[in-house]
This record gives sequence, C-alpha cells and structure tokens, in this order.
Amino acid sequence: MTGLLDDIKAMAQLKEAQGGKWNAIKPEYAARMRAQNRFHTGLDIARYTASIMRADMAAFDQDHAQYTQSLGCWHGFIGQQKMIAIKKHFGSTKRRYLYLSGWMVAALRSEFGPLPDQSMHEKTSVAALIEELYTFLKQADAWELNHLFRRLDDAKAADDRGQIETLTRQIDEHETHIVPIIADIDAGFGNAEATYLLAKKFILAGACCIQLENQVSDEKQCGHQDGKVTVPHEDFLAKINAVRYAFLELGVDDGVIVARTDSLGAGLTQKIAVTHTPGDLGDQYNAFLDGDEIASAEEIQNGDVVIKQGGKLVKPKRLVSGLYQFKPGSGEDRVVLDCITSLQNGADLLWIETEKPHVGQIAAMVDRIRDVVPDAKLVYNNSPSFNWTLNFRQQVFDAWQKEGKDVSAYERDKLMSAEYDATELGRLADDWTRDFQRSAAKDAHVFHHLITLPTYHTAALSTDNLAKGYFGEEGMLAYVAGVQRQEIRQGIATVKHQDMAGSNIGDDHKEFFHGDAALKAGGKDNTMNQF
Repeated sequence: MTGLLDDIKAMAQLKEAQGGKWNAIKPEYAARMRAQNRFHTGLDIARYTASIMRADMAAFDQDHAQYTQSLGCWHGFIGQQKMIAIKKHFGSTKRRYLYLSGWMVAALRSEFGPLPDQSMHEKTSVAALIEELYTFLKQADAWELNHLFRRLDDAKAADDRGQIETLTRQIDEHETHIVPIIADIDAGFGNAEATYLLAKKFILAGACCIQLENQVSDEKQCGHQDGKVTVPHEDFLAKINAVRYAFLELGVDDGVIVARTDSLGAGLTQKIAVTHTPGDLGDQYNAFLDGDEIASAEEIQNGDVVIKQGGKLVKPKRLVSGLYQFKPGSGEDRVVLDCITSLQNGADLLWIETEKPHVGQIAAMVDRIRDVVPDAKLVYNNSPSFNWTLNFRQQVFDAWQKEGKDVSAYERDKLMSAEYDATELGRLADDWTRDFQRSAAKDAHVFHHLITLPTYHTAALSTDNLAKGYFGEEGMLAYVAGVQRQEIRQGIATVKHQDMAGSNIGDDHKEFFHGDAALKAGGKDNTMNQF
C-alpha cells in the first residue's frame, strides 16, 4: 500500500493531466476516499484473507499458543461491531475471525421464517450474508479513517505539526477490519455440481474458507441433534474437490477447506459404499455397518442387501426408512478414518463435531489422526448446544472421584444448581472453562475456536432484560441505565448511532461534491452533539 501523501501526489498528477477539466476535484479528497475503500471486489477480499489464514496456520504449527478465534454472525452490523470492539480492546484484529453459521441463517435469515438447521433455507442466503458482512466491515474502515481525517483537518487548522505527522502515520498504518470468514456451506445443498456452484458464490462474495460436512445433503441435521446420516467417503471427497476447483477457477489459490465430520454422533448412512478390493476405502466404510452374518442364500429375504464384510457374508441392518445403521460404538473409529481421508484428499483443516467439550476426548482422536497426518489441526465448535457449566462441573467431579477425593458434599445430577457457584468445585470448573481453548489448542491441536451462535443468545438475553424493565416499573430508566448510560461510560461508538450509520462520512462527501453549498446533517442542532 502507498501512503496518503503519495496518493495525493498521484491524484494531483491525474488531475493535472486533464487540462483543467477536473479543477473541481481536490486530490486530497480523492486520496482519502481511495484509502477508505481498499477492497473493491469479493475476490480482493478472499485473496487477502486467505493469505492471512494461511500465515496464521503456519504460525500455529510453530506455536500452539497462536490459535485463532471467532464468533458467529447473522447480520453485517453484528460482525462489524465485533471487529470494532476487538480493535478497541486489543488494538489489533490479529488471529480474530468471523464465523458464518448456517444454523443462524436458517433460524434468522430465511424468507420462510425461522427454520431448523436442516438445509431448508435458501442456498444463496449464506453467500448474501458473506457479502453483507464485508460491506459492514468495509464501512468500519471508512468510519475509522473518517475520524482520523477529521482529526487531521483539525490539526492542520491548528498548525500542529507533530499531530499532523502522527495522524498521517496512523492513516498510513491503518489496520483494516477485513478478516477471514469461515463460511458454513452445510452439506453442499445438493450434488457436487451444486456444491461447486454455491462455493463460487461464497468466494465471489469474499469467503476464503469454506466448511463442508459429511452428512447427506437432503437429510441434513444440526450436528447436535439426532438423526444424522453420513455419506461414503467417495461422495464427500467429490464435494471437497468441487470446492477446491471453485477456489482455483476464481484465482484464490490458497483458499482453505474445512472438512467436518459428524460421524461421532451419526449412526446412519444412506448408501453402502462402492468397493473394488478388500481394504479399500469403500470396504473400510462398509466394515462399520451393523449386520447379521448369514450362512446361505435361504436367509436372504425379499429386498435384503448382502455384502462381504471381513471375508463373511453379512446382511446389513436396514431401517424402514431405507437407511443402514452403523455398529454401536464405532463413532470414534469412523471419525478418525473420515479425518485422515479428508486431509489426504484436499482438505486443509478438520472439524470434529462432539457431544461435549472435553479436551481428552478430542485429543485422543486427534492423536490417532496425527499418527498418519502429522500436521493435522482442527476447527472446534465451542457450541452453545453444550451445557458448559454442567459439563465442566461433572468433569471436575469425575476427576476428583477418580483421584479418591471426597465428593460427598456434591450431588452429581444437581451440579447445575446456583448453590455450587461459590464452591471449590464450581470455581475449579470455571477455571477449566476459562482455560479450555488454550488447553485444546495445546493438547488437541485446535487451531481455531469458534462459538457458532453467540449473538443469537446475546440478542435474546439483552432484549429480554430490556423488555422486562421497560414494560415494567422501570420504564425509560431501563433503557437509559441499562443501555445508553453503559454505552457512554464504556465508550461504545454506537451511542452516536447517526455517526455509526455513516452520517459524518456522508457530510464529508457532501463537502467534497458540493463545496460550500453542502447541506450537512452534523451542525450545531444535531442532537448527537450531546454525546
């Protein structure tokens, strides 16, 4: 990137070359507008963020303390405010991403109304949300730079040379709010061709990272619900290939693919895998099918299917739905096979959907995977579907019991109770929760931690609290004390909501375009001045 002064000189040369036709154009204003709009297309964003994510993956391989994090988004404003908050509190967006959850799109963005996480929402709505998120993040850049430019004008008016130099440097070194988005494509919304076409939509909107799961597309379920149906590896790998081709076609050569396996909690499959030789991938998949050994053709009934499993004829158990079931207790072995196969055939990162947040459980599977693929690393869902308080209190209880420590003061099936909050067990469980991401990065090679649905829950919680007070005895004080006063005291930029929505940027543009005739909104009678 060139600096502001260099851009002003370049704009001045362009203006000069027009022989007077651009006399109304001020090079400094044009340079400012260019600085405020660094990314012109979704592909610009995808290429830029892919390079960030690849660098972060390499850094994590060297030091597992360098893991990355994200929070799920369902609206551009939510994503924008997250990144503004991160820069405000931590000074940099480094290793902080956004996650785009198909669950939240289904529940909050579908034209059908709220839907379960079953790929019933409009397939292009996720791509539209990616574009929306980046529109708001670009606006955050423009908003932040606009404030710096206004301060620069004030410094120039005061002829404060030191401040002019400082602000010019801050503008030149400005860190963008544009960060990688891990985008959920569910099970691909159809066959491999449909997955390819949709992946292109994602990438053109700016996605550098696409997460794909190994469920059957038309039987898709939320990863934390029952009834999940997986596909043979051949089908899943075809979709991984489709996503890779989409990245390559659009020139995002280092695009990232996250292969998600739901096999730990999925007991069903729609297909018996194709197999050509004993021990091949299809044969390994079929080896997990539950069935009854048969000795003769007389045991085969109308509609039965028979396969060869471990050198024996087996009749797989088939449900009335036509689905086949896996052997009980085979989930972890299937997860390991899924992950190794995905990494060996084009995936970059793994996602293992689990039923609880337990570092030991995750690490045990990842260690087996890394025996074959040494650089394997995970994206992990720190899901609100888990009861985190109960899970970690139970883990502490079980660990103490195993150590022989007296746990008679606690009832395991009542550990969620508030009476345990201030106990030794409750405090230690909170410590384990606080350290979960660091521990999982170190011991289970989790490169990226995300919470899928945080803002779904925070929006509900804050709205409930406001409604309870506002429509009750507190009235307007519920908003003033609970929202606005907190915004002011915590320095939340949205308290000046007109500015946050672009009012000051628009005023500056009016001055650029109209000069002294500009009719501005931000004068002395603007109530935003009260803040």
